[in-house]
Amino acid sequence: MAKSSADDAELRRACEAAIEGTKQKVVMSIRVAKSRGVWGKSGKLGRQMAKPRVLAVSTKQKAGRTKAFLRVMKYSTGGVLEPAKLYKLKHLSKVEVIANDPSGCTFTLGFDNLRSQSVAPPQWTMRNVDDRNHLLFCILNISKDVLGRLPKVVGIDVVEMALWAKENTGTVSKQRVQHDGHGSPVAVNVDDGELNVTVERELVSQAEEEDMEALLDTYVMGIGEAEAFSERLKRELLALEAANVHAIVESEPLIDQVLQGLEEATICVDDMDEWLSIFNVKLRHMREDIESIETRNNKLEMQSVNNQALIEELDKLVERLRVPSDYAVCLTGGTFDEARMLQNIEACEWLTRALHGLEVPNIDPSYANMRSVREKRAELEKLKATFVRRASEFLRNYFASLVDFMISDKSYFSQRGQLKRPDHADLRYKCRTYARLLQHLKSLDKNCLVPLRKAYCGSLNLLLRREAREFANELRASTKASRNPTVWLESTTGSNQNAQTDTSAVSEAYAKMLTIFIPLLVDESSFFAHFMCFEVPALVPPGGAVNGNKGGSYDNDADDDDLGIMDIDDNDSNAVKSAADLTALNESLQDLLDGIQEDFYAVVDWAYKIDPLRCISMHGITERYLSGQKADAAGFVRLLLGDLESRVSMQFSRFVDEACHQIERNERNVRQMGVLSYIPRFATLATRMEQYIQGQSRDLVDQAYTKFVSIMFATLEKIAQTDPKYSDIFLLENYAAFQNSLYDLANVVPTLAKFYHQASEAYEQACTRHISMIIYYQFERLFQFARKIEDLMYTITAEEIPFQMGLSKMELRKTIKYSLSGVDKSISAMYKKLQKNLTSEELLPSLWDKCKKEFLDKYEGFVQLVAKIYPNENIPSVAEMRELLASM
Repeated sequence: MAKSSADDAELRRACEAAIEGTKQKVVMSIRVAKSRGVWGKSGKLGRQMAKPRVLAVSTKQKAGRTKAFLRVMKYSTGGVLEPAKLYKLKHLSKVEVIANDPSGCTFTLGFDNLRSQSVAPPQWTMRNVDDRNHLLFCILNISKDVLGRLPKVVGIDVVEMALWAKENTGTVSKQRVQHDGHGSPVAVNVDDGELNVTVERELVSQAEEEDMEALLDTYVMGIGEAEAFSERLKRELLALEAANVHAIVESEPLIDQVLQGLEEATICVDDMDEWLSIFNVKLRHMREDIESIETRNNKLEMQSVNNQALIEELDKLVERLRVPSDYAVCLTGGTFDEARMLQNIEACEWLTRALHGLEVPNIDPSYANMRSVREKRAELEKLKATFVRRASEFLRNYFASLVDFMISDKSYFSQRGQLKRPDHADLRYKCRTYARLLQHLKSLDKNCLVPLRKAYCGSLNLLLRREAREFANELRASTKASRNPTVWLESTTGSNQNAQTDTSAVSEAYAKMLTIFIPLLVDESSFFAHFMCFEVPALVPPGGAVNGNKGGSYDNDADDDDLGIMDIDDNDSNAVKSAADLTALNESLQDLLDGIQEDFYAVVDWAYKIDPLRCISMHGITERYLSGQKADAAGFVRLLLGDLESRVSMQFSRFVDEACHQIERNERNVRQMGVLSYIPRFATLATRMEQYIQGQSRDLVDQAYTKFVSIMFATLEKIAQTDPKYSDIFLLENYAAFQNSLYDLANVVPTLAKFYHQASEAYEQACTRHISMIIYYQFERLFQFARKIEDLMYTITAEEIPFQMGLSKMELRKTIKYSLSGVDKSISAMYKKLQKNLTSEELLPSLWDKCKKEFLDKYEGFVQLVAKIYPNENIPSVAEMRELLASM
């Protein structure tokens, strides 16, 4: 076995050198490894980075007493021991060997003076069990000798330690503290035998050990024989019971005294029980009396509280039923002057709250049937009816007086030489004074607004119609424009019909009429809807343009539609639109604005008489205003614009129909030659119409184009059919004139481009028919021969054709001789015939080119047929014929 560090004298000297100056003596020193365990982790040892340390047990003499210490030494950088920690053995409370260490060399020392018991104490690990036992025996002996007590030992059996001490008798050495004759403890060396005795004396004394051996020797024989041992125990039990009975009998006088004392105590207890029963009955009666008193007291308190609450409720009810005298006077007999409107509004608000407060949702149902409440409700209803009647009568008279005052003053209207823009700012300002009153009238009685709305509409309608009539009359009188002719396509019209004058002032006058009155009517509609409390969305978006008027609002009053009032019913702009209110609003607007459309119609008719083509620009202006209107707002204004658009369209359709009749009158002429007059005149008319197009009037013009051109082409075909001989020349000349006159417009107008292509196709067809007629007239026999060959090729082979009657080679030679001898004269005759009936000389070059090309194509086909059917026959080639035609 390796030498234990407990016997290392050099280590002990190093420890003494480390604590030099402390007056302590080292009793034992031993090398250990220090580590930290983890609390609550019983499944593993929980070592963490073991560090080499030296544990030294030391003592110190002070004031006649001996103090024992446990020092922890650590190695410095140079390998020299230095003190690390100091523990007092008097605080050692437990020595525990770690059960998780199978070697048993790890233990902990528990001290009861550690500040933090939650921190796991350090674990000390020895190199072997012998070192552990050396240290533990030293600590236990010093604790018993110096402190007079032993710490608690956990995890190790003392018998095992005693056996270990016997087995290691020759190797164990121990330091022990003894007292000298003066009572002072001294450290002396003892041998192993003495250590063994000391250990046994610590566990069981010698006398106790002898008694235990004697007791065990007594029962050795009995334990071996179970039946004998059982019989022996029974006999001894009977003997013990007999001895007990005997003892009881001998103590009979004492028992009698005890019984007598118990009897007296029982009597006292019975007396006390009787007294307690009496007291309990009395207490029960007292509790019942107290409960009765408390019940009556609670009832009285509850009644008092209820009476107080009832009085408060009645006071509130009386306060709600009371009509303030100033409000009553204001509602029944007050005036509606502007200075008194604040008092009237306050009285209305109080009356509205009072009526709502007496309705079942706002008042307890039990109160609603009380006679006083019913009487007060009836009184408030009378007040409401009286106030609504007086206010309605006042407002009807007020509206009429305002309008009568404005109508009587001529300065409000247009006069000769001066156009006056209608201004209703003062009228609206005066009406807004009573806007909140109307809100309260609506909350009090919705039905009262119907006659008020009719009265307002009737009065304002007179003003608006007067303003529109005066403005329209002065507008027509102040506009200077010469009248243009309405006959454009008549064949008898002189050459001066193209001398057109500028009539833009007519369109400007119409636009000015709309610019002035459409925003005015929209503003009036919006103001009326808000002023008369219609629950509909805003008619004019805030800050938005009105009907194409980029200037924004009609006048400078940006808040014209804002009545400056609060919604009494707390309905904001997000309230659900009421369909019934919107219907009622449109009916009222019909009454408000009805009749004003006649003045707009008069301006449209006047403009039509001056220049019918101005209907195009007026249609575009009207369409622009109409597209700016909301579908569900200012309904009558939208209807007015729609009627105006229909009126303009009707007048323009009237002009178109008259022009179509002028075209159709060309059919009555017996003989028509050359280009018809309405072809170039239509080009002039289309050019003028394109100049008048504004905005959305393109569809209107395109429809007119379609009708014009359809009638023109139909009339052209009818006239051509009257003389079939010259129909193709007549058609190609007119279709060519149509294309020449509309070439520029067709490039920019899709509708005219369509008719341009239609005329081009008809022109090509007429040219083809006329040229074919001329060619066949001069070379009929030649091309008829070719046609016979083509017809037979469908039924017989090419080799058989020369043997058919009329198609022999002889007949071919005769035909060629007849047709192509003097071909230059025939071609000249074609040219003269083409030139003879053509009135448009500018068409001759192109027609002659077409004629030569057509003749060459037909002749080339004839040459190919001859080469196929009559391969040995010689005829003039196509090249020769082309040179001949080029020289003509």
